[in-house]
Amino acid sequence: MATIAEIAEWTGGQAVSSLSEGKITRVSALEDADMDAAVFASSADVLEAALQSRAGVILASTKIAAEKNDNRVVLVKDPRLAFSIVGDRLRPAAAAVIHPTAVIDPTAQIGENTSVDPGAVIGAGVRIGNGCLIGARVVIEPGVVIGNRVRIQAGAILGALGFGYARRSDGSYLMFPQQGALVIEDDVEIGANTTIDRGALEETRIGAGTKIDNLVHIGHNCRIGRNVIIAAQTGISGSSVVEDGAILGGQVGMGEHATVGPGVILGGGAGVLSGKKLFGAGQVFWGRPARPLKQYLRDLARLSRGR
Repeated sequence: MATIAEIAEWTGGQAVSSLSEGKITRVSALEDADMDAAVFASSADVLEAALQSRAGVILASTKIAAEKNDNRVVLVKDPRLAFSIVGDRLRPAAAAVIHPTAVIDPTAQIGENTSVDPGAVIGAGVRIGNGCLIGARVVIEPGVVIGNRVRIQAGAILGALGFGYARRSDGSYLMFPQQGALVIEDDVEIGANTTIDRGALEETRIGAGTKIDNLVHIGHNCRIGRNVIIAAQTGISGSSVVEDGAILGGQVGMGEHATVGPGVILGGGAGVLSGKKLFGAGQVFWGRPARPLKQYLRDLARLSRGR
């Protein structure tokens, strides 16, 4: 529960008026808002609708709300971020519970305030930090190291053997040793049914603050930087690198030993060839193979003209 003044403090915002001390207990969609709810408005049209609603707090940008004399309004730089901050602050703290159907090796180490949901399997020598959530049917293979405040959604598999083989002279295949580590740093979120392989001889590492969507695959020896966003159905081949702050759209495919530089943005369905290196913070790459957006659009225009 919070007052408007407290919400303004949390978000670094400015309350239009100090007259209202309404108690806010939740965040809400505009259609479901009541006097106990906070909503956000990123456009003038939405702001007008919010002002007509029963919402107790309206988080709105200074650009569109500075002239509005409504004591429910809190002026913020980024309404969506502010709304997320309020939602996080008001979310009830869940009790840390290890479900009796979870299978946990006696040599695994689990930190304080960490929950393990039904059917999860945690292997030998696994180390899990404090404040984590391990979802239902998650499998964490032996030796995986997980930091603090990591959230792993249902069905994810961490530390499986990588897909690496040596070919014999008769054409058959023998698995290359897959005995490396998987390290998940602090504040990482891993979506449902995502798989992340352990390293072959070294390690696979996921940097702090990175958010990984559902149905993503990350191969062995990959290094994913800090605060990376990876959307659903992306596949990253072994020994590839995604550096800090990069954004990978849905269904991106990366070949082995490829590099996506810091802050690079890959549009949905983009393909990065094996060994390719893409650099340019804030630059958008699209297409298969991925190329700068302006070039991609020019290529599409040429195709549409038949030349």
